[in-house]
Amino acid sequence: MGKLVVLTLLGAVLALIGERLVAFRQRMNASRAVEPVDLPNCHLIEGLENGSEDIDILPNGLAFISSGLKYPGMPNFASDEPGQIFLMDLNEQNPRVQALNISDGFDKASFNPHGISTFIDKGTMRISSASQGLDSLYCMVGNPIKKGIGEMNTDQGLKWDDGTRLFQTPVLILPRTSVKSENSVLRKQIPTLSLVHSSSYFTMKTDHTVYLYVVNHPHMKSTVEKFKFEEQQRSLVHLKTIKHELLTSVNDIVVLGPEQFYATRDHYFTNFFLVLLEMIMDLRWTYVLFYSPKEVKVVAKGFSSANGITVSLDKKYIYVADVLAQNVHVLNKRGNWDLTQVKVIQLGTLVDNLTVDPDTGDILAGCHPNAMKLLIYNPEDPPGSEVLRIQDVLSEAPKISTKYANNGSVLQGSSVASVYHGKLLIGTVFHKALYCLF
Repeated sequence: MGKLVVLTLLGAVLALIGERLVAFRQRMNASRAVEPVDLPNCHLIEGLENGSEDIDILPNGLAFISSGLKYPGMPNFASDEPGQIFLMDLNEQNPRVQALNISDGFDKASFNPHGISTFIDKGTMRISSASQGLDSLYCMVGNPIKKGIGEMNTDQGLKWDDGTRLFQTPVLILPRTSVKSENSVLRKQIPTLSLVHSSSYFTMKTDHTVYLYVVNHPHMKSTVEKFKFEEQQRSLVHLKTIKHELLTSVNDIVVLGPEQFYATRDHYFTNFFLVLLEMIMDLRWTYVLFYSPKEVKVVAKGFSSANGITVSLDKKYIYVADVLAQNVHVLNKRGNWDLTQVKVIQLGTLVDNLTVDPDTGDILAGCHPNAMKLLIYNPEDPPGSEVLRIQDVLSEAPKISTKYANNGSVLQGSSVASVYHGKLLIGTVFHKALYCLF
């Protein structure tokens, strides 16, 4: 009787493992062949030979590219070389990449960059002593003019009377004597504005410092590194290393404020064999967390493997890729930074990093059409690449189209696609990168 029970339990366990292995192969699209979709005017980017895992493009066309990721279970063609951050100016007629120098004091030898995100600090508008004595200011942000009571002390940040700071541009600030009524000539003459000020009334200073946040895996741990970008010197100044017990197995990051960001955890375990078991069993123990200096918390959970993350143009929605579930989660950002699910978009491919088209708000997704070829790498039959565009994200039926697909003969293991005014960059986990005009 005891032997029968043991055999029964063993049979059940083996059946469960067999079922999980079959389901795992299906989730990895192990049998999928890639139907090629080509883009005209594409070429490989010289100088990016060891991966371009994530790409973030500034509004002015400067693209940051993380390269040299060493990730457990993934191929790596330069295991002895540290990772790098590259810069590419997409305004140039023939843009080239340039490795950014990193300031001394940072451990460059163990630099292992993964997901990246930029944040532009637009600073605080400041009122000089020339404006002291004014008891009220008017601010025009486009149309109409909004009235606010400001702090008049020298070098104090201008605030509305509800306590919120003013960061918006375009903007015009005038003494109240210059704008007396909604029907004034001045208001009719200037319905929308560029940044304007009158030196006879005050001096206005703004700071547009660019900060680059990088998910780093030194010695296979997880940290977030904060850098200041020095555009003239084409360099990065390391400012801070961010650590926390919840910042474990971090994959990607999207920064929404000074040291305020969402980050994804792609695996619960850190041991490679346990990670493999986690994926096979589909435990769904990964999550999205919110970090700030005052608060760190999990804000969304239940993902098979939370991967790429980005934000909508209006900053109201967070998009999260669940690579093993082959879908994208659309989440509503609450006032307390919590996230509530709006919808899930199924893609039928293993989606990695996400970006948003700055002109349309569409989601661009770098995908792995057959991820089994990533785990079991064969240079004679390499992993392919795929880029999807998701339009009308919030509609009942988003439109999903394939913009690029390749069987690995040109580009292997695509992880990200980012667009800037008709110029497309496609990055990979460990291979090369593609530049296209479309």
